[in-house]
Amino acid sequence: MNNTNTPLAIITALVLLFGAPAVGQWLNSPTAGVPRLRDGKPNLTAPAPRTADGKPDFSGVWEAEQGPVTADVAGGARIAPEFIDIAARLTGGLPYRPWALDARRAREANHGKDDPEGLCLPSSVIRMHSHPLPRKVLQLPGVIAILYEKNNEFRQIFTDGRRLPIDPEPAWRGYSSGTWRGDTLVVETRGFRDDLWADANGNPLTESANVTERFRRPNYGTLEIQVTVDDQKAYTAPWTVTIHQHIKLDTDLLEYVCLENEQDRPHLVGK
Repeated sequence: MNNTNTPLAIITALVLLFGAPAVGQWLNSPTAGVPRLRDGKPNLTAPAPRTADGKPDFSGVWEAEQGPVTADVAGGARIAPEFIDIAARLTGGLPYRPWALDARRAREANHGKDDPEGLCLPSSVIRMHSHPLPRKVLQLPGVIAILYEKNNEFRQIFTDGRRLPIDPEPAWRGYSSGTWRGDTLVVETRGFRDDLWADANGNPLTESANVTERFRRPNYGTLEIQVTVDDQKAYTAPWTVTIHQHIKLDTDLLEYVCLENEQDRPHLVGK
């Protein structure tokens, strides 16, 4: 990896490490129940499927919406802009407290050397929404499980009415409880560690953060996730971004272990 003056240097290493989003996984395993057009092609604008209780069914394999080609990344990779900068499409940028802006600038200046992604550690729930590797949603009675191809990780969103813990042990992905408001699943998450990154630029997420996600499936092929972050330790006001994911058909997750034969870390030398 070249030691350049851009945070994209660390992204290049990560994309090369992860590889491109899987294309040929689980060959000859067609997805069941896909709505079709008259010509047999998938009808991605068809209504979203529903569970037995009438709620939209978020189940499926999903990938983050790809942004424009980023020439500096892995020879022209296409990844979600929010993976690099969570505020990429946020008018006015983030409402930083001075220390949080300084922290982001320091992480960028150090070329993302301490990025949890580069160290094969878990990522924040916010960052995982735009991660280039796919994820699989399993919607079950009382819980939604998200299985991430990255590092064989998972997340649980409980929908059985339980309350969030009052004084939880800090966790990489916090603790999540969701309730339905019409066709929107509103998820409250808190109980984070104090050293999380919201993106590759190093925007901080602290233990004081309350994250509210609103999940919608407006049609068969699209998952829309509106994320509101209220982190009074790092930001002067709450901020909201919307991230889209698209269905991946005729495929499934493969086992991926970041630390297996990992050789990037010695090259993340910083400035």
